[in-house]
Amino acid sequence: MAKHEWRKKEKAFYLPKNKPEIIQVPEFQFVTISGEGNPNSERFSQCIGVLYSMSYAIKMNLKKREPKPSGYSDFTVYPLEGIWDVNEEAKKRKGDSFNKDELVFKIMIRQPEFVDKTFFEKMLELTKKKKPHPLLEEVKLEKIKDGKCVQMMHIGSYDDEPASFKIMEEFADSQKLKRDSKNHREIYISDFRKVAPEKLKTVLRFWVK
Repeated sequence: MAKHEWRKKEKAFYLPKNKPEIIQVPEFQFVTISGEGNPNSERFSQCIGVLYSMSYAIKMNLKKREPKPSGYSDFTVYPLEGIWDVNEEAKKRKGDSFNKDELVFKIMIRQPEFVDKTFFEKMLELTKKKKPHPLLEEVKLEKIKDGKCVQMMHIGSYDDEPASFKIMEEFADSQKLKRDSKNHREIYISDFRKVAPEKLKTVLRFWVK
């Protein structure tokens, strides 16, 4: 069976154009970890590290596993994603000003539907033995449905995202849609360690009603 590559098979969710569009996003499952604070911190890097440790353990051990689970095909590991909000302190203040230490996040990597809870828990135990880290205690397997959203590809620095969000909000208004909340999803198509800030590709998505 051909390898499932999200860049080819799921462009609608991961490779939109750099202009806003409306999309209906079904329920997907993810390995997740939640926290609060600056995304430039060492702890945030460690959160990313444990998600990738888990995701590669799942992928590589599924390749070896016999019999294969129903519906199995080899797959490219999905990109890192994050749902972002601000803490209660920042919400009490008027306006959009906040500092990055006030951010609240749930970061995640999507998993195929044939990864069940039992296999996830086996891989969690295996990863704790092979690549022990205290943050593995906080990793979960969760199903999340975004539903009706506005999304677009943001090209450039993460610090320039407010300009893209403004374009998206104006588009939503023009479609008689209202942004559901200030939190939003980001999908990191580029590896920020290897790509210049002005060339970074990040899918931005927020919920509408």
